[in-house]
Amino acid sequence: MKFLDETKVYIRSGDGGAGAVSFHREKFIEFGGPDGGDGGRGGDVWVEAVNGLNTLIDFRYQQHFKGKTGVHGMGRNRTGAKGADVTLKVPVGTQIFEEDNETLIVDMVAEGQRYRLAAGGNGGFGNAHFKSSTNQAPNWANPGLEGEEKTIWLRLKLIADAGLVGLPNAGKSTFLAACTRARPKIANYPFTTLHPNLGVATVDGREFIIADIPGLIEGAHEGVGIGDRFLGHVERTRVLLHLVSAQEEDVAKAYTTVRHELDAYGGGLEDKPQIVALSQVDVLDDDELKAKSKALAKACGSTPLIISAVTNRGMTEALRALRDVISAAKAGEEQA
Repeated sequence: MKFLDETKVYIRSGDGGAGAVSFHREKFIEFGGPDGGDGGRGGDVWVEAVNGLNTLIDFRYQQHFKGKTGVHGMGRNRTGAKGADVTLKVPVGTQIFEEDNETLIVDMVAEGQRYRLAAGGNGGFGNAHFKSSTNQAPNWANPGLEGEEKTIWLRLKLIADAGLVGLPNAGKSTFLAACTRARPKIANYPFTTLHPNLGVATVDGREFIIADIPGLIEGAHEGVGIGDRFLGHVERTRVLLHLVSAQEEDVAKAYTTVRHELDAYGGGLEDKPQIVALSQVDVLDDDELKAKSKALAKACGSTPLIISAVTNRGMTEALRALRDVISAAKAGEEQA
């Protein structure tokens, strides 16, 4: 399945049904009077967050969604049926924007959340509605009101507890594959990861979701490389795991490059809790490891974790560190 995290769709709610013009006809009743029923309401357009989806690929093949027109009113005071609604099923974490792609309509953050994007038009009144003491036989009825139509943008921001950031080939996908059942593409060249991946990690009986995004390079906020377009997928995370490859000649520069891109992007990432780890340490001897660890500690202002997803070194400690920050953040949210 291809990954798609932004798309534009056209929606239109149904028109209301027209009211009926009708007069009661029955043997022995000379003046039956008007009995035209009202038209039915047009169908609404809804959006619903559902489980089991993590891409908007379905909207690549269908971009138009229209509610059904309400049924017209009928004689004998019969009201028309309401038009059928149409529902856009989206992944949890999808944001709905107006056509300008800036004005937020709704943020679908919980499974089962529903929101009405466009209300169907009201049905028209039948001629029975207009009967009065001075007008015993009105011969007109109202047409139904037109439905709403608009173009909207869907933008997906995956919901995960922890996010992996770093330069290309920092070992993010290898880390994800080592601690979850996710199977991202892994290869020894830059930008192996072309779209975000999700995995569920377990440590000491606790589960949390990790998001891996394509690597960042210098100038990503200006569109260099893949750019920063996937950083939105770690905006909702509670903690970032910043991986710096031990194969980098200058680990301090590698750290500051990614840190600068996070700060330039904004979106709250600059203030998000961050755990720094020196990855792929299985390629270093003890002296090199000590030197690079010290340089990285000086750059980030804290002691980095030492990990190797290949040999499983430090993996449990890294997962426990992530779990502790996530648990503390959840506890704070519950108290608030």
